[in-house]
Amino acid sequence: MNAASAETLSIVLLIAVLACAVVRPFGLPEAVVAVPAAVLVVATGAISPEHAWEEAERLGPVIGFLAAVLVLAHFCDVEGLFRACGAWMARWAANRPGRLLTSVFVLASAITAVLSLDATIVLLTPVVFATAARTGVRPKPHTYACAHLSNTASLLLPVSNLTNLLAFSASGLSFTRFAALMTLPWLVAIGAEYLVFRRFFADDLAAPASPEAAGKDAPDADAPEFPLFALVTVACTLAGFVVASALGVDPAWAALAGALVLAGRALVRRHATPVVVWRATAPGFLAFVLALGIVVRAVVDNGLADALGRVLPDGTGLVALLGIAALAAVLANLINNLPAVLVLLPLTATAGPGAVLAVLLGVNIGPNLTYAGSLATLLWRRIVHRYEHEVGIGEFTRLGMVSVPAALIPAVVALWGSLAVLGS
Repeated sequence: MNAASAETLSIVLLIAVLACAVVRPFGLPEAVVAVPAAVLVVATGAISPEHAWEEAERLGPVIGFLAAVLVLAHFCDVEGLFRACGAWMARWAANRPGRLLTSVFVLASAITAVLSLDATIVLLTPVVFATAARTGVRPKPHTYACAHLSNTASLLLPVSNLTNLLAFSASGLSFTRFAALMTLPWLVAIGAEYLVFRRFFADDLAAPASPEAAGKDAPDADAPEFPLFALVTVACTLAGFVVASALGVDPAWAALAGALVLAGRALVRRHATPVVVWRATAPGFLAFVLALGIVVRAVVDNGLADALGRVLPDGTGLVALLGIAALAAVLANLINNLPAVLVLLPLTATAGPGAVLAVLLGVNIGPNLTYAGSLATLLWRRIVHRYEHEVGIGEFTRLGMVSVPAALIPAVVALWGSLAVLGS
């Protein structure tokens, strides 16, 4: 296949893969189109088998890590962690919308950072809907917060997002160094989002709770307690990440240990079956990620890398970091943040960890601008529709046009400061 044909085929297949992931016709999983597309780019010679295998080897540990974290989050839910979070939010909010928004920001930020953005979207969003109904407040600000924080609050740890895992692998940083450099940008971005939400949803937050909800926030004798076993397991898993990184051991082993502990407990207590454990790994989504990586590599090999290389800023000064993050944010909204990070990481890795982390800021904060910016936002939209809650694309975009620059610019400045103080 000549270069022009290979480039055209790769781009067409990437568009088809992303369109299927967005629309999911007939409810089909994302992998239905992605896997045949990956096979096709190899079979036609759009990508060499050597490069396809190289990409699979690069993504393999990341996908294994993701599977373990998904199992960990699922069995935290089985243990009752998210039900307990909902009960705490209802008690603490006391039928006051502003307090409920604060509690959602705190919980969503912590859950996204520790258990990954998937836990916030799939497990916390339904709890937030139930809590809003229980306290009688308008659900819109709080459910939108779940969507935004699943992206923005995923900056802190390598385990918080699949994009983080990819960036962590490319950065050469240890687990603790990654977290140290991203702590200030994480806090700044969340703080900016909070201020935007308070202003953007001022009318919803000022509306009083419905009279029917009066007294529902009172302490309930049957309210679930926080599951100590799950909390201790998660804490030990996080400590394991730090120790493993310090010893030069892949942190995926710590994630696997935590997942095995919670899954094993559920199996012994007959709260789950081996089939449930297997489904918790989301094998279809993992296959989609691997196949997407191969298709994106074909696009990169056939000209995209050269095109982006011509516009990508050089260096790791403040202006360069701002330019890299802005380009990453734009690309994420054009082709989704996962392909964007797969494309940009090889181009920025040689510039050092600062450039890699700037890409991460762009692909994690930027997707809050459009539905198609991240798979998490698309999944959130489906969950919201399940609750028959209207989500207007115009309102979502207007909120993103305010929140994305408000969070991204100061977060990049904070990253530049962290790099200056802590070094890379």
